Amino acid sequence: MQDITGNSRNLLELVRNSLEDDKAEDIVVIELAGKSSIADYMIIASGNSSRQVSAMSDHLLRGLKSSGMKSIIAEGKERGDWVLVDAGDVVVHLFRPEVRAFYNLEKMWGLELPESAQPFASKDA
Repeated sequence: MQDITGNSRNLLELVRNSLEDDKAEDIVVIELAGKSSIADYMIIASGNSSRQVSAMSDHLLRGLKSSGMKSIIAEGKERGDWVLVDAGDVVVHLFRPEVRAFYNLEKMWGLELPESAQPFASKDA
C-alpha cells in the first residue's frame, strides 16, 4: 500500500473504499475544511449490527496502519454501537442505524439523515 500520511484526499479514498468493501450503508462524506479545524473530512456510515460495526472499524484500522498512519485513535469498538476513528485529517463515525438516527450528526452539519437511516425507514419505499 502507498503511504497516505499528509494527503487527506487519498486518506478519504482509503476510508471510503474500506467501508464500501465491508458493505457499510448510507456513507456520508462531510467536507469540514474551512468549517472546522478538527479535520478536513468527516465520514458517517452505518452497519447492520454491532458485530458489523466492530468488524468495519477493525478492517479500517488495519488498512490505515498498513498505509503509513501512525497515530490513529479508535473509541467504542468493544460495544460496536458507535465507533469513532480519528485518523487525523479524516474522522469516521460508524453506527448501528438506531444509534445513528438518535444522534443524527448530519443535522449538526446542516445535512439530512439518509432516508434508509431514518428511524422506521421503509427499505421498500
